[in-house]
Amino acid sequence: MTDQNSDSLNSESGLSLELYDHWMRIEIEIPGVLKETFPDLVRFTRPAPGMNFVSYSRLNEATLDSTIQEQVNYFLPLDQPFEWLAYEHDQPHNLKERLLAHGFVDDDDPDAVMVLDLKHYQITPDEYTDFKICKLTQRDQLADVIRLEQEVLGGDFSWIEKRLGNHLELPGYLSVFVAYVDKEPVSTGWIYFHPNNPFATLNGGATIPEYRQHGIYSSLVHIRLREAKERGRRFVTTDASPFSRPILERNGFILLTQGFSIRWRGKSAS
Repeated sequence: MTDQNSDSLNSESGLSLELYDHWMRIEIEIPGVLKETFPDLVRFTRPAPGMNFVSYSRLNEATLDSTIQEQVNYFLPLDQPFEWLAYEHDQPHNLKERLLAHGFVDDDDPDAVMVLDLKHYQITPDEYTDFKICKLTQRDQLADVIRLEQEVLGGDFSWIEKRLGNHLELPGYLSVFVAYVDKEPVSTGWIYFHPNNPFATLNGGATIPEYRQHGIYSSLVHIRLREAKERGRRFVTTDASPFSRPILERNGFILLTQGFSIRWRGKSAS
């Protein structure tokens, strides 16, 4: 399948957890990352020093602890950070608690997994005049993105230069946008077009506080949705922050589930 909707997807009546899990946790492909699919689990291993992760699991009580331990034993010798992506609808219901018992920690707020069915999205003309939105195409343009992410969110975002830079070199995979006011970067966001997948993903939304509530973030959302619609994608999903969630809801996104990034921080229980 290319960027065009498949016949089976066109026949879907709407969103579902099963649809999201299938395309965004099981079938999703990440260029340059090793993907291993097992009957009850999918894991990804990035080149060092990237974050490795389990994207999907459907486990039973009898083998839950042993399967968790197997994954810990696999990731530990790689000497890289790793995490388990758990969702509120995952089975068994005590998955999160058992991960914590094995040495994982949950020190972040849950992500609101928001999804928009582009079938119901109408493209509208650009109406902004007080700022300019530019689409970045080259690695050396990412300095403004790194600067914005670090200023708004804190922490080290130097990894953006390598990861997003590599992804920009893959035709049609990533689109990165920056909004400028008087030639100064004030907001950013990007969108991934996953290979052979009806979903696209919004990432990286960050706006300098004094430029919020000026329609800049909403315009960055719309420019990415427009590209996704024009390229024939059916759904757009994102993990929304408390700041972005109300804006996304006003633009037709719905809450599908809550996600937790359960990160490894300690020694495994025997």
